[in-house]
Amino acid sequence: MSHDCTKKEIIVCEDAPKALGPYSAAVATGCLVFVSGQLGLDPATGDFVPGGVEAQARQAFKNIKALLEAAGSGLPYIVKATVFLKDMADFAAVNAVYAEHFTGDFPARSAVQVCALPKAGLVEIEVIAVRPKGDEKGCCH
Repeated sequence: MSHDCTKKEIIVCEDAPKALGPYSAAVATGCLVFVSGQLGLDPATGDFVPGGVEAQARQAFKNIKALLEAAGSGLPYIVKATVFLKDMADFAAVNAVYAEHFTGDFPARSAVQVCALPKAGLVEIEVIAVRPKGDEKGCCH
C-alpha cells in the first residue's frame, strides 16, 4: 500500500505524551515522519520521570520510539535529530544516553543549549525519520 506523498497524516499514539499546545506530536507524509520535540514526560502521568537529565533523555527516546512505531518507522530509521539542552554541561550525559539508541549509521544531529524548555525540562529531542518500503504505512515510492 502506498500513501499520497502530498497528504499529511497525524500520528496518534497512547504510549507517548499528548502535545502540550496547538501542534501534533508527530506527522507523517509519504516516506517521512516528523516527530515534534519530546521531553522526558511519562505519558501516563504527564510528569517528568525522576532521575535527572539521563532519565529524561531515556524517556524522550521511549516517547520517540512509540511515535515512530505508530507511524510505521522506528529508531533505526531516524535520519536527523536535534537535541535541545537546558545546560550544555549535560552534553556528555545526554550523549551517552543517545549512544545507547544508535549503534552505527548514525543520524545527522545538532545539539544546542537553550534558555528554557517547556515545563522546565532538562532535555528535548526532535527527530525526522523515514518509513521503510514494504511496510503498509511505508514509503510511497
